[in-house]
Amino acid sequence: MTEKEFMNRIGNSKVDFLQLVLDILKKNKIPFCVVGGLAVNAYAEPVVSLDLDVVVIADKLNQFLSILKKQSTVKKYPNSVNVSMKGSDFRVQIQTDPRYFPFIKKAVTKTILGYRMPVAKIEDVLQGKIWSSLDKTRRPSKRQKDLADILRLIETKPKLTSLLPSTLKKQLRF
Repeated sequence: MTEKEFMNRIGNSKVDFLQLVLDILKKNKIPFCVVGGLAVNAYAEPVVSLDLDVVVIADKLNQFLSILKKQSTVKKYPNSVNVSMKGSDFRVQIQTDPRYFPFIKKAVTKTILGYRMPVAKIEDVLQGKIWSSLDKTRRPSKRQKDLADILRLIETKPKLTSLLPSTLKKQLRF
């Protein structure tokens, strides 16, 4: 079984939704990069996730969403847009928080569980996880996952500890 087949089986997918989204971005030359848990997987031991968190260049976001709306369900939230498709448990979460936009220009191409895609550099992935873990509006279970992802990144590259705010250093016992 290939990594892609594994991901699609885990996602209960009849359609390779992740590849479909990546193909739309490539075909339409929409600059983007992966952030979030799958981005952590590019730098640390992989953990299964059914979410692809991406940031798309702001001036192409509406174009991307109009294409996705033709074949997917699109729901807008204050700092993100969630996209899902019938026939797959996999979801795409598009970050609309402008703090993430600069990550796109510094992204590097990586292969994550069989998919080649631009991924935010490790310091930017960590920064996104720091923002998420400190966001009190997020569910506590999500913030705990963010803390685990921070630890996964630091275990891979211990020098990243210096980028943690003191509140997180204390919480994580550094």
